[in-house]
Amino acid sequence: MGKYFLTLSVLKGPWDQVFAAFWLRYPNPYSKHVLTEDILYREVTKDQKLLSRRLLTKTNRMPRWAERFFPANVAHSVYILEDSIVDPQNRTMTTFTWNINHARLMVVEERCVYKENPDNSSWTEVKREAWVSSSLFGVSRAVQEFGLARFKSNVTKSTKGFEYILAKMQGEAPSKTLVETAKEATEKAKETALAATEKAKDLASKAATKKKSQQYV
Repeated sequence: MGKYFLTLSVLKGPWDQVFAAFWLRYPNPYSKHVLTEDILYREVTKDQKLLSRRLLTKTNRMPRWAERFFPANVAHSVYILEDSIVDPQNRTMTTFTWNINHARLMVVEERCVYKENPDNSSWTEVKREAWVSSSLFGVSRAVQEFGLARFKSNVTKSTKGFEYILAKMQGEAPSKTLVETAKEATEKAKETALAATEKAKDLASKAATKKKSQQYV
């Protein structure tokens, strides 16, 4: 029996804006694990629904204890299929994703439903479900636990990336990433240290000049 995960969240943007942001999510500072995205199929149905299928390539480092079950040259990238159904009349978007390689180790299936928040039409509600399963004999439970933890971590990155793109679309300054904040702090520390060094040199120079002038008095 696999692991099941359910979470409900809210994106602070109207549904049509979230729908547009969905196709503009990559790249963003939180999606460095997403390497490529390719549209394989797209169709508008007679009832005006948009059907799409994309192929995503993501990095997915295996835990060391799992690497012994695979050849040394096995690909560390994961290929993921993503099917989506956009229903503009009912203002819903439903996505289905699942990995098509490394299935012997683990299969992660995800279903997301984006719809207008019933309490605030300026926000979008997201219902996310996931199923993690493994058929690897003897260690399937450990693999599923690892897969669920990895999935939760990626959900956090995905949400932050979505919020980053929405902020840019709304003309707001996106919140800085930890890397950007750390970089700015490092640069500021360097500037402070440089200023302190220059000030110390200046004081030392003034002190030397004063001492020399006193010697001639």
